[in-house]
Amino acid sequence: MMRLRPFAPLAVVLAAGCRPAPPCPSCPPTAASTEPAAQATPAPVESALVAPLSPNARTEDERNTIAVFRELAPSTVFVTQSRMVVDYLAGVAEEVPSGSGSGFVWDRQGHIVTNFHVVDGARGVTVTFQDQKTFPATIVGVDPNKDVAVLKVDAPAEILRPVRVAGHEQLEVGEKVIAIGNPFGFDHTLTTGVVSALGRQMRGAGGVTIHDMIQTDAAINPGNSGGPLLDSAGLLIGMNTMIYSRSGASAGIGFAVPSRTIARVVPQIIAFGHPVKLGLGVTIDPMGRLEQRYGIRGVAVLEVPADGIAAREGLRGISQTVDGLLLGDVIVGIDAATIEDYDDLYNAIDAHKAGDQVAVKVRRNDAALSMRATVIELQR
Repeated sequence: MMRLRPFAPLAVVLAAGCRPAPPCPSCPPTAASTEPAAQATPAPVESALVAPLSPNARTEDERNTIAVFRELAPSTVFVTQSRMVVDYLAGVAEEVPSGSGSGFVWDRQGHIVTNFHVVDGARGVTVTFQDQKTFPATIVGVDPNKDVAVLKVDAPAEILRPVRVAGHEQLEVGEKVIAIGNPFGFDHTLTTGVVSALGRQMRGAGGVTIHDMIQTDAAINPGNSGGPLLDSAGLLIGMNTMIYSRSGASAGIGFAVPSRTIARVVPQIIAFGHPVKLGLGVTIDPMGRLEQRYGIRGVAVLEVPADGIAAREGLRGISQTVDGLLLGDVIVGIDAATIEDYDDLYNAIDAHKAGDQVAVKVRRNDAALSMRATVIELQR
C-alpha cells in the first residue's frame, strides 16, 4: 500500500521594503539622480466576480441531495455515552463523556435506533437533535449479534421525525446513497456515494457474522456509527456500522446493517426489551469450547430435554455410559448450509422464523444422519 508523505505547508515570506543605497558624495550627478523617481502606477484591474448559479441551475443530483438532507437531518441524532471514572487517590468519582456516535428517530414515541457498540458499557446516554436540544436516554434493549440498540427519549413530539424504511426490493450496485452522521463529533455531516457491493459478511460486535451488509464508498468515519444510510428517495436502506481502514479514517469502504434486518429486530426489542432468539430446542455452547478442545467440525449438541420437541424429532445430546461420557449429535448442516461452528448455525437458523421446519444433518458416531427439526423461540 502506498504511503502518502506528510504535506508541508508552503512558507510565505513577506519582505520589508528595501531602501536604495545612498548616492556617492564624490560621484557626479546623473540624470537618473537629478530627476524625481517615477511612481509605479498599477494597471487597472477589471472586476472578476462571477455571478453564482441560480437555484434553478443546480443539477438534478444536487437538488436531490439537498432535499434529502433537509428532510432527514432532523431525524438524525448525536448519541453520547458517559462512564464513571473513579480517582481512588482523591476519593472522588465523576461521570465523564466517553464516546459518541449517531442514531436516528424510529417512531413518535421517542425510540432511537443506533449501534450496540455505540452504547456498550455506557453508564449514561444522551441524545442531541439537529436543533441542539439534548435529552437523557434510556437503553430499551440491544442485539449485539446484529449490532443494534434501541434507546428511548422523552422529547416533544414536534422534534420526533421518524425515518421511513425502504421496502425489501433489491438494491443495485451503483445506486446513489447518502449518509448523515456525526464523524469526529462534527454533528449532522452529510456524505454521498454509491452502493459499492451487496451481500457482504462482516463479523460484528457480538462476535458473529452479520450477513447481507451493504458496502458503500460514502465517507464513513468514527462517529458515523449508528447513523442512517439513505437512498435518493430519502428512505432508510441501512445503518452505518463499520469501516475497513488501515488508518482508522475513511478509506472509501464502509458497511451498513441492511434495513430489512433493522426492521425485523427493532420492533422485537421495543416489544420485549430483547430480540427474539431462535433455536432447535437443544443446548449448545456458543463459545465452542468442546469443539475446539477435540477438533470437532460442526456444533455439538450438549443436551436435549427429554420432554422437548427436539427429542421427539430424534436429536440426541451427550449421554453417560459406563465408560464415561459419549458424544451425541454434531450438527453439520441446516438445509443447504454447511455448519462448521456456532456462527454458521446462528445465521442459518436466523434466516427462519419460529415454526419453520428445517432439514438438519448430523454426525452421530461415524454415521451421517438427516432429520426434520422445528425452529422454536427460545426462552431467555
